[in-house]
Amino acid sequence: MVILKTLRNYFVYCGIEKEEYNALKKDAYVSNFIIWRIMHFFMAAVFLFLYLSSLFNHLLRVNRFFYMLAFIYTAGVIVFFFILKKDALIAQLLIYLSMSLLLLFGCFVSQSNPNAPATTFIAFLLITPMFMVDKPFFMAIELGAASTVFLIWMYYVKPYEVWTVDLVNVIIYTTAGIFLNVIANSVRIREFVLARKINIQKDTDDMTGLRNKGALTREINAFLEDVTKDCGILLVLDVDKFKSINDTYGHDVGDSVIIQFGDFLKSIFKDGEIVGRFGGDEFIVFIRDTKDMELAEKIAASVVTGATEHIRVPDAERKVHVSVGVAIYRGLEANYSEIFKKADIALYEAKADPEMHYHIYK
Repeated sequence: MVILKTLRNYFVYCGIEKEEYNALKKDAYVSNFIIWRIMHFFMAAVFLFLYLSSLFNHLLRVNRFFYMLAFIYTAGVIVFFFILKKDALIAQLLIYLSMSLLLLFGCFVSQSNPNAPATTFIAFLLITPMFMVDKPFFMAIELGAASTVFLIWMYYVKPYEVWTVDLVNVIIYTTAGIFLNVIANSVRIREFVLARKINIQKDTDDMTGLRNKGALTREINAFLEDVTKDCGILLVLDVDKFKSINDTYGHDVGDSVIIQFGDFLKSIFKDGEIVGRFGGDEFIVFIRDTKDMELAEKIAASVVTGATEHIRVPDAERKVHVSVGVAIYRGLEANYSEIFKKADIALYEAKADPEMHYHIYK
């Protein structure tokens, strides 16, 4: 069972667990996109050169129509690669189609010289799997199908003696290509795992486990810069009289209050909101794709009451309160700083209100 599980992990999840692979899948798609966008420029140049050469070289003339179609296809894919998102599934499907085109090119080259064993097709069996990070069993299907087509095609084209040599070579190199893809995938995916861990550590607040200031500003700015997004709610929150808590009970208790508040925010914001610690006792929550004033007020009120119930200090009689400043994003602010200033002004208004403890910037 252990062997079967290991094989499954390598052929289905590149040598890591399913949850890890799913978390990294988009990173792999982006990597494929960047590599194959460059390769399509090279492919287009090669096929254009072959087509132009076929106008003057009788040896290449037999495949002229294929070269023309291949150039048109690769040029079209290049255009798509500047339109599609880097992690788009359609981009990955186009990459597999382009690999099929390369393997088909190997078939045409072999057909042009039927008395010699295939070399170009064999080379593509080994090379193309090295440039694709995906579930290896997809590559096994791609190479297996291409090899089957090649052997059936060449059976009617080549002398039997040459075909039998191709048969042995194709079996060997298809197997080698599949295992090279497994190895290359496992190495590349582990690089993504390491990079992801480094990025998480870089973007995580050590005390609360939430996003830190750098991650908050980057993610919110990315949202604000998206021209398709024009609404959101920013909440700036901090603990009232936090200095007094530190002075009265010590910094250990102050740290505990910060941790408890962070845990409380994690417990109520679970639907993809951007939540983090801005610094000290100040926290940020950004809710995407809504500008509902009533919702903003409801959330602010629930945070105020919930935090007081959740946060505890050694003196059971003392209640810890938080204040919340709210700014509604309606597509007007150009960056994080502009909307933060409005929420920060609202926060000061909230601190001046001993009953509500929240205020919405108007």
